[in-house]
Amino acid sequence: MNTQNIILLCFVLYTALIFFVMWLSSRRASDNDAFFRGNRKSPWFVVAYGMLGASLSGVTFMSVPGGVYHDDFTYMPLVFGYVIGYFVIAFVLLPLYYRLNVTSIYSYLEQRFGGSSERTGAIFFILSRLIGSALRMYLVVFVLYELVFREWGIPFWIPAVVFIALILLYTFRGGLKTVVWTDTLQTTFLLLAAVATVVVLLKDLHIGLPELLSASADEGYTRVFETDFNHPKFYIKQFISGAFITIAMTGLDQDMMQKNLTCKSLRDAQKNVITSSFLFIVVNLIFLTLGAALIYYGTHTPGFEFPLDANGKVLGDKIYPLIAKSMGGFTLVCFVLGMIAAGYSSADGTLTALTATFCFDFLHFDKRSDLTETQKVRYRKWVHVAFAMLYLLIIIIFRPFHTDSLIDIIFDVAGFTYGPLLGLYAFGLFTHRQVHDRWVPVVAVICPVICFLLKKYSKQLFGGYQMGFELLIVNGLLTFLGLLLIQKKTDLNHTTPKPVE
Repeated sequence: MNTQNIILLCFVLYTALIFFVMWLSSRRASDNDAFFRGNRKSPWFVVAYGMLGASLSGVTFMSVPGGVYHDDFTYMPLVFGYVIGYFVIAFVLLPLYYRLNVTSIYSYLEQRFGGSSERTGAIFFILSRLIGSALRMYLVVFVLYELVFREWGIPFWIPAVVFIALILLYTFRGGLKTVVWTDTLQTTFLLLAAVATVVVLLKDLHIGLPELLSASADEGYTRVFETDFNHPKFYIKQFISGAFITIAMTGLDQDMMQKNLTCKSLRDAQKNVITSSFLFIVVNLIFLTLGAALIYYGTHTPGFEFPLDANGKVLGDKIYPLIAKSMGGFTLVCFVLGMIAAGYSSADGTLTALTATFCFDFLHFDKRSDLTETQKVRYRKWVHVAFAMLYLLIIIIFRPFHTDSLIDIIFDVAGFTYGPLLGLYAFGLFTHRQVHDRWVPVVAVICPVICFLLKKYSKQLFGGYQMGFELLIVNGLLTFLGLLLIQKKTDLNHTTPKPVE
C-alpha cells in the first residue's frame, strides 16, 4: 500500500471512531442544555484529560518539536508559567462563573459594566478563536494536503471543506456533550503518536533516551533558559507571559471554560484545572523530547536534509512530517493519526463555544421568553453552520500567507485580541468602579492598535529590546488604564454582581 492510501485509510478509520463516540454520547440528548453545558454531568477527570488534547492541537504537535531546532527547550518557562495561571483560574475565575451560573462567561461583563462591555468581550473572543483555531486547523489540513492531495492534483480547498464538514456533522447534535468525550480520544492519539515516534526513532538510531538527551544537551538543544534580556524568549518574560497567557486564553476563553462548566460542581472543576496544569508540564516535555529526537535523527542520518525556506532557514514546522514520510510505515501512521486528532481537537470545541457565545451574548437565549425551546434549537443550528463557514473561509484565505512557525503567529494574535479581555476582567474583579459602558469598545480597539505599533517598533524605541509574548500583559494593562479614563465619577461603591438566583 502506498503512502497516500495509508494516510487516507488512517483518516477514514479515525473519523469513523469519532462518529461512533458521537453516537454514544449524544443518542439520549440533543437539546440546548446538552449542547451548551453537557447537562452539567461531565466527570472532572474526563474533562481534565480531554483538555490536554484541546489545548495541544496541531501547533503543539508540529511547531513545538520543530521549534527545538531554533529555540531549544526555551518553550518550557512559558509552560511553567501556565501552572500559576491555572491556579488563578481555579480559585478566582471558576468560583465567579459557578456563582453567577453562566453559560457564556461574558455574561459577567454585562452584569458588571453593561451590554456594550458584554458584546465587546464576546466579539474579541470570536475574533481570537476564529483566527487562532482556524490557523491550528489550517496547519493540519496543509500537512495532509502536502502528503496526499497535492500529488493527486486535488485543490487545497477540497480537504479543508471535508474536514470542516465532518467536524460540523459530529458536533451538530450533541455539541459540548459530544466534545468532552471526543477530546479524550484525541488526547490519547496525540500522546500515543508522540511517544511512539520517539520510541521508533530511538530504535532506528540504536540509542536510549538518556543518550539522546545527553547528546542533545551537548549540542545545546536542551537549553531551557534564555538569559539574554533583549531576546523575545528571555526566561523571566516567558514565565510571566505563560501565567497571563493561561489566564487569558483559558480562563477568559469561552471554549476552554465552557468545558470546565460542564463539571458537576465547582470543586470538581477546580480539581480538573489543577490536574491539567501539572499534566501540561509532562506533556510539553514529551513534545520537546520528540523535537530533540527528530533533530538528532536528521543530523545523524546520511543523506537527510532539513527543509529550508528561500533564505536557507530551516523550516521547523516541516521537520516532523518530512521525517515521518521518509521513514514511512509505523512512523508515518503515528504522525498521521496524531495530526488528524489534532485537527479535530482544534475545531470541535471552538465551533460549539462560538455558537454558545453568539446565542447568549447576542441572541440572549437566557432572556428570550418569546422563543420556544424548539425555536432556540433551530437558531442554534443555523449559527453553528454559519461559524463553520467562517472557519473554512479563514483557512482558505490564510493559505498564501503560511510562514514557518504558526505558534508565534497564534500567540501574537492572542496578545492583540485577549489583551482587552484581560484588562476588562481585571478591572471588574479588582476595582469597585463603574465605567461609561458605551466607551468600552473604543478602549478595547485603541489598545491593541497601540500594542501593534509597540511590537513593530520595539527595537527602535527600547534600545534593541524585542517584545515577545509579554505583549498580552502590556495590552491588558493599557486596557485597564483606558477603563480608568472612562470611569464614572459617582457610584464608586459598586460591587461585583450577586449570584443569579
